[in-house]
Amino acid sequence: MPTSSASTTDSARSATGGVQSLERAFDLLERMADAGGEVGLSELSASSGLPLPTIHRLMRTLVACGYVRQQPNRRYALGPRLIRLGESASRLLGTWARPHLARLVEETGETANMALLDGDEIVYVAQVPSKHSMRMFTEVGRRVLPHSTGVGKALLADFPADEVRALLGRTGMPAATDKTITTPDGFIAALEDVRRQGYAIDDNEQEIGVRCLAVSVPNSPTAAAISISGPAGRVTETATDRMVPLLQQVAAELSEALLTSNGNPAA
Repeated sequence: MPTSSASTTDSARSATGGVQSLERAFDLLERMADAGGEVGLSELSASSGLPLPTIHRLMRTLVACGYVRQQPNRRYALGPRLIRLGESASRLLGTWARPHLARLVEETGETANMALLDGDEIVYVAQVPSKHSMRMFTEVGRRVLPHSTGVGKALLADFPADEVRALLGRTGMPAATDKTITTPDGFIAALEDVRRQGYAIDDNEQEIGVRCLAVSVPNSPTAAAISISGPAGRVTETATDRMVPLLQQVAAELSEALLTSNGNPAA
């Protein structure tokens, strides 16, 4: 006898009140992203604990919707429709961040930025510029390599060293200035400094005459960092002692705001 739609809906709901098939589908997408964007069904089954028939059914639906595509080698890859969702989400993330960045500018006088790790690159998603005539300016949407930026160091500081080395191997480490770190060992050492200090520094490494202070946004739905950038003559060692605690406080407040907007109010 056919199952009623009501009972089907009830049985598909998870213990948390969500629709179980949706939760599983999004979990598989995130596992695919963590694996580099392409996986086989057996890998997904091993990592998720779901049976192969369940995964196959969910993947067929995701393929039909364009969120996943099946490769000629029968492995599955993230699909092009996710790009549109990601771009829209990045814009919204930047919008949510702007009031927090504006506070940084108001209290430090320097330009404030927010950046995400997108694949192997850093992408700037929000900025509030300094009111000074001499200021640091980075176009929203600009992409840079992580090894020469404060936000890149902040974002990679908690990554395992082997993953960082693999990323650097893919991107290379070209010198933007004569201060840029250009060896994997040097960059790994810089990340150790970030973990010890609780913040990252770009000291004339991306642009001569510019210093940047950056921290990651804790518990962000996607890896994110915020920064303060300005002329080296203003972002001095003395100014660093004053700016870093504010930067860390704003990052924590932004984290709480993002978690709340994501439907997970902070305790």
